[in-house]
Amino acid sequence: MLCTPISIFCLTVPRRVVLSPKFFADCTSLQFHLFHWRANMSKRKATGSGAEKPVKISKISSEKKSDGWLQDRVLLQRTKHKDNKFNKKRLRYLTDTDKVKQGAEGVLYWMHRDQRVQDNWALIHAQRLALKAELPLHVCFCLVVPKSKLSTYRHFSFLLKGLEEVSQELKTVGVEFHLLHGPPGEVLPGFVSDRSLGAIVTDFSPLRESLQSLEDVKKKIPKDIPLIQVDAHNIVPCWEASPKQEYSARTIRGKINKALPEFLTDFPLLEKHPYTATRTSKQVDWSKVLASAEVDKAVGETEWAKPGTKAGMAMLESFIDVRLKLFSSQRNDPNAAALSQLSPWIRFGQISAQRVSLQVKAAGGESVAPFIEELVVRRELTDNFCFYNKKYDSVKGAYEWAQKTLKDHAKDKRPYVYTREQLEKAKTHDNLWNGAQFQMVSEGKMHGFLRMYWAKKILEWTSSPEEALSIALYLNDRYSLDGQDPNGFVGCMWSICGIHDQGWAERPIFGKIRFMNYKGCLRKFDVARFEKKYRPKDL
Repeated sequence: MLCTPISIFCLTVPRRVVLSPKFFADCTSLQFHLFHWRANMSKRKATGSGAEKPVKISKISSEKKSDGWLQDRVLLQRTKHKDNKFNKKRLRYLTDTDKVKQGAEGVLYWMHRDQRVQDNWALIHAQRLALKAELPLHVCFCLVVPKSKLSTYRHFSFLLKGLEEVSQELKTVGVEFHLLHGPPGEVLPGFVSDRSLGAIVTDFSPLRESLQSLEDVKKKIPKDIPLIQVDAHNIVPCWEASPKQEYSARTIRGKINKALPEFLTDFPLLEKHPYTATRTSKQVDWSKVLASAEVDKAVGETEWAKPGTKAGMAMLESFIDVRLKLFSSQRNDPNAAALSQLSPWIRFGQISAQRVSLQVKAAGGESVAPFIEELVVRRELTDNFCFYNKKYDSVKGAYEWAQKTLKDHAKDKRPYVYTREQLEKAKTHDNLWNGAQFQMVSEGKMHGFLRMYWAKKILEWTSSPEEALSIALYLNDRYSLDGQDPNGFVGCMWSICGIHDQGWAERPIFGKIRFMNYKGCLRKFDVARFEKKYRPKDL
């Protein structure tokens, strides 16, 4: 977050004059907007006439608000900024053509990672292409259920119920939603041909399966149909933030912060589409799709996290109202309710990290800077790592110093050695570790501080770094709602392989990888309280 001093206005008033809270709020707002007016005037030449307008953030009033206030406020913001331009640096053309095919009957947004209607730059760009060509707009999602223990009812229920909300919302804006069954490379080209669609817009993921799907589609669509990718997940597009793998948060922070004024802009409203498709989409029986999905039903839904954008916005609202003020001082305490709890909705793209940033910055307070550091700098660093490092889930993807030190200590004697099954069932000697594992299995989440401890103990209690990384990724991806995501891969790689970290004092097993132990946790928070709350039951 860019930290710039703001001059303070001094007021002198007669003693008997009573100034209302609104008066002070207006003064604060005026001061804030004057500062941003001066800053934006100096940046006008740099951003250019075709760039998005930098957002002007008004501080949220401290007066008591009714439930649902955030949705109402965001709707007003989108409507106010409905004419905001689209920054073309957010996209890249994956084919040689950039024009909608002549004679086409529609434009397609192939939804993948960003599963929401509003606050979605990919869908915004697709609609504007369709409006310019005076064509209907279609949205599709390709449903693939891999035969794997990572395909759980927990994840696919969250996914499909979120998509059901997407399909319902799209109806209200005159856009057809299509649920396709099968890998994109097998089902998407035929769908495009059958519907005579003249352009494909999709969102961005740095993971290899997603990148392979892009290549498969690209090979099979006609050369006169553009395939356009928009990074709707990161605030600063991954390819704009850096052209290479960054070493750490230190090396990418300045680049992202420098670009934020250009990219942290308000979203325009996705309005009702005026061109209607002559062929409607096939009706989806969402309950049937979920019931018939071949997933592991042993890993069920969680009570605390309800899928969909509405639930995600409600969680953001509660964070701003209740927990944000605690984030700065208590975010590393697993017993404190100080975190945003937004990771499942951001992971599934049901809420935009850019929207979260805008609203948290508007709320203000000492917690804004550390929260933006985690949400923007640290999170976008994980996309950078997975995009530029093809071995993002392997010890071979670690830095040379880390690979060497892990290899040097691979045969060190372990104080305990556990199997994957023992770890999965939280059957270790360490009650804190067992509690963290139990929380992840039962609630689909684990506190960020404990995730580091949890993963490092797996390194200490398994026979090799390779086995440790494999088990950590398996457990995280199977049980965490925000698993199977760059954040998870980098979190495990940081803990076990030293990614985005430095070498530390050498010790057995860990080598120069950062060490964490139980005594250190005792100094940080009330360990006994956590262990009591998350005492494992039979798993």
